[in-house]
Amino acid sequence: MPSLPSPALSSPSASEAVRPTSVRWRIFLIMLLLTAINYIDRASLSVALPLIAPEFNLSPALEGLMLSAFFWSYALMQIPAGVLLDRYHTRGIIAGATVAWGAFQALGAASHNWIVLLLTRMGLGVSESPIMPAGAKLIGSWLTPHERGRGAVLVDGGAPLGSALGAILISGLIAWFGSWRIAFVIAGVGTMLAGVLAWRYIRNHPSDHPGVNAAELEHITRGNARASAAAARVPLRELVRDRSVLAMFAGYSCILAVFYGLLTWMPSYLHKAHGFNIAAMGGATFIIFMSGFVGELIGGYIGDRWKASGASPNVVMRTMFSGSSLVAAACILAAAYIPDSGTVVVLLCVAMFFIRFCGMYWSLPAIVGGPERSGVLGGTMNFCGNMAGVVVPILIGVIVQWSGSYFLALLFFVVMAVLIAVFSSLIDYRPRAHG
Repeated sequence: MPSLPSPALSSPSASEAVRPTSVRWRIFLIMLLLTAINYIDRASLSVALPLIAPEFNLSPALEGLMLSAFFWSYALMQIPAGVLLDRYHTRGIIAGATVAWGAFQALGAASHNWIVLLLTRMGLGVSESPIMPAGAKLIGSWLTPHERGRGAVLVDGGAPLGSALGAILISGLIAWFGSWRIAFVIAGVGTMLAGVLAWRYIRNHPSDHPGVNAAELEHITRGNARASAAAARVPLRELVRDRSVLAMFAGYSCILAVFYGLLTWMPSYLHKAHGFNIAAMGGATFIIFMSGFVGELIGGYIGDRWKASGASPNVVMRTMFSGSSLVAAACILAAAYIPDSGTVVVLLCVAMFFIRFCGMYWSLPAIVGGPERSGVLGGTMNFCGNMAGVVVPILIGVIVQWSGSYFLALLFFVVMAVLIAVFSSLIDYRPRAHG
């Protein structure tokens, strides 16, 4: 009598049925890629401006208008983008938006005057606007409460990563081909290909994805079902007046006030206050923002592991947000008083490392509003943050011009970092669902 095959041999997929697939993490790695490209493309004009300005005979005032055009259209479209994401399919919006902003990036190369280039930058801002709220939407659909910190920092981690890589990649393309126009076309085509990748792999819900096995689907569904069962149901009309929601908007505005302020003014500060040449300035900027990227990933991991151990979400998130922002404030304050340039770079690396713990803010729309409202809440949060990003660089310029130094500008960043701690302590991080 022939022996019966063992269960292990007769069921080669048995281990797969027990072990969940990791499709959700591949999706968030794609979102990290898209966010990084987002920041690389928006940095392209800043890098190419020394070549574009004389070609189009731009005055300093027009240069400022060109640089701000992206941020105004990007910020103003955040809330409409969030509403669209709550109403329509996230996958199609992500893919369509990515292809569209790649097209606008490439079309910038065909500009024959500054007005056409300005319009392509406004188009870039409009088409990039859904990406961050879409990340918040995917966090609510694809990740359990104990995974959302890591998902949030993967979505948001593209900001420091793209900021670190953007100047190097775009300037490298310009140097290689001797043309800012060719660099814009290559960047735009690369972005459109990333949009095709997003369409092919991202899905709106785990149950729609052919690569998700039963174990991964059960893991996601069971984790979110437990959170929903324990959640207090909050009607939308109360949600928009909720203290946690308002504190989330204010806290994120302070986060981007520090990040965009350093992004726009730190190179000038290192050059003028510490005598860095262009090469040293570029190297220091790369190291500082890469420190932020590493800090973002580590912060998300610590937050999720701490919550998974059974700790209260309020204890975990308030400690991490407030503690990290206060460490950053202390480092920036020390940088304002210390004359040694090497020490200042180290302090700014530490400050950026800890301030990027706050990338976990992108898990909050799904927590305070439920997955159904995460799009509009994420869009509104990003609108508030980016309006701060529009105002703060101008304000820092006024402060530096009025005071004749960067000391008060650094103190402004210290105050903003302290306010992150204050507003973060006012948020209730326990999951809720809308009614």
